[in-house]
Amino acid sequence: MRVITGSARGRKLITLEGEDVRPTTDIVKEALFSIIQFEIEGRKVLDLFGGSGQLAIEALSRGADSAVIVDMSKKSIDVIKQNLEHTGFSKKAVVVCSDALSFLARRIEKYDIAFLDPPYSVGIIEKALEKTTEVMNEGGVIICEAPFKDELPDLAGTFRLQKKYRYGKTGLFLYRRDTQED
Repeated sequence: MRVITGSARGRKLITLEGEDVRPTTDIVKEALFSIIQFEIEGRKVLDLFGGSGQLAIEALSRGADSAVIVDMSKKSIDVIKQNLEHTGFSKKAVVVCSDALSFLARRIEKYDIAFLDPPYSVGIIEKALEKTTEVMNEGGVIICEAPFKDELPDLAGTFRLQKKYRYGKTGLFLYRRDTQED
């Protein structure tokens, strides 16, 4: 696993080993950042279910202003901190050891880009998506990674599913604020 482009391009990232870990593949990560490539510079990023922190780190490498990375695993938090140190982004990121829903419940800070990549088949993505919509700035974008076969809602809070992308069995679900008039 590596940083694809930007100021930390080519830097290798570490990840946890085991059945519970499912890092985003380089192909999916590259596709994700192609989708939002012109929306990253100077933005505030939220990476829920951070794992290794690779999505936030990629965004920082591409010019994001800051990132908050959340994971409830202490082992993941240690890996995230090591990856931030290795890429030189420790001062641009805040790492929080918390479950996603508790974190979102106490947030007043707003974000421009949010990545949601929870463990598959746990049933938390819908709840986290709904709560994430409450901490987003105008013009913000939420990207969920889940099995493509999963049915994510068309509407979450004030955000509408704009597009669904398929990469093998993996799906990227892109949400933007709903601008349709009723």
